[in-house]
Amino acid sequence: MEKLHYSRVLLKLSGEALAGEQEFGIEPKAIGTFCREIADVAKLGVQIALVIGGGNIFRGMAASEQGMDRAQGDYMGMLATVMNALAVQDALEKLGCDTRVMTAFTMKEVAEPYIRRRAERHLEKGRVVICAAGTGNPYFTTDTAAALRASELKCEAILKATKVDGVYDKDPKKFTDAVRYDTVTYMETLEKRLGVMDATAISLARDNNLPIIVFNLFKEGNIRRVIQGEKLGTIVEGGN
Repeated sequence: MEKLHYSRVLLKLSGEALAGEQEFGIEPKAIGTFCREIADVAKLGVQIALVIGGGNIFRGMAASEQGMDRAQGDYMGMLATVMNALAVQDALEKLGCDTRVMTAFTMKEVAEPYIRRRAERHLEKGRVVICAAGTGNPYFTTDTAAALRASELKCEAILKATKVDGVYDKDPKKFTDAVRYDTVTYMETLEKRLGVMDATAISLARDNNLPIIVFNLFKEGNIRRVIQGEKLGTIVEGGN
């Protein structure tokens, strides 16, 4: 039995992670890469909840900036997250991983409604629970949905999987002198606007003492390393 640092986690994936090298849409090869890791970790006995963004298909905030009603755009974005959830469910189940997609508003033909106690039972039975449609409300991001679901489901940490290897003081893609943090407090994240998650999500994580671990999703084995407690990426915690 492998030593596990965490027994129940919430993994937050951006919609862009599903697009792979494409600018938008869903790339099965990219999904297969990280789903293999998720399935492997689930087989170790780790209880995993997922929240996936929808930015690879539609962004409500971007649409509102072009004149669309913000609430209408956000609902469209929530539907995009359901499409992503179904794609990830398909990939995981092809790997022999039992899953349930649970949505924040009713779509009973394709998924279960999100009910906290039912979601907890699924986790206890070893199923990967994919939480879709955000919080079910406009004006809230999937980052906030991740912090909310992690708090409700009593997860031990939020694993924020990204295309970079942690949190930097400035954009490492634009500045060669960008410095990566090993640890940073919730308040520093808010005050310095480090862009880990939106302010509502950070505040919710802080209030519930939920550490946020930011790491590179696309380096093979990273999900397992984080689960085993290896110091990887950046951890946001403390400093309440």
